[in-house]
Amino acid sequence: RTSDTVRRRRERHCRRRKARSWSCFAAETEGLGQVGILTRGMGSEKDEAAPRVAVIAKPLADSKLTKKIYKLIKRAAKAKQVKRGVKEVVKAIRKKNKGVVVLAGNISPIDVISHLPVLCEDADIPYIYVPSKEDLGAAAQTKRPTSCMLVLTEAAKKDNKMSGEDEKKFKEEYDTVLKKVKASEMVFSNPSTRQ
Repeated sequence: RTSDTVRRRRERHCRRRKARSWSCFAAETEGLGQVGILTRGMGSEKDEAAPRVAVIAKPLADSKLTKKIYKLIKRAAKAKQVKRGVKEVVKAIRKKNKGVVVLAGNISPIDVISHLPVLCEDADIPYIYVPSKEDLGAAAQTKRPTSCMLVLTEAAKKDNKMSGEDEKKFKEEYDTVLKKVKASEMVFSNPSTRQ
């Protein structure tokens, strides 16, 4: 190889290293006593494979609720009752589609999805964070990690209707998840209403 090729590869490698995400920086600074951006996920201290979850990812689903959410998403994806990605979710919320929004807590930078909770609150749509974008994508039967999803109450097209038994199971799962998500919602008090 020529020296120019080697030099170009080295420069490209250095540029990639400098353009590392904030999550890498935060993980390095936590040991130095500085405030980190991300915190340990749902796993225990022994579990090193646990994803790193952003501090603002609240309300965060516990492990049982996370499994139920993934199961619901899997069933909804088969019937095409799911909107994937920030662009589709924002469009669906603005079109007044109802459902449950599921956000991934380990997105870096978190600014990509930080506006979604505000949109959901304005549209009275419940939302919850799950720890892993990879698992969220896998639950929707895609190979790509997904930052957010909207599980719709009914199929967008009439052609994709579920059979009677599948629809009944989906409705039961949806209702249990919806109840638990609403129970874990954060409530902010308005200072002007206090006496």
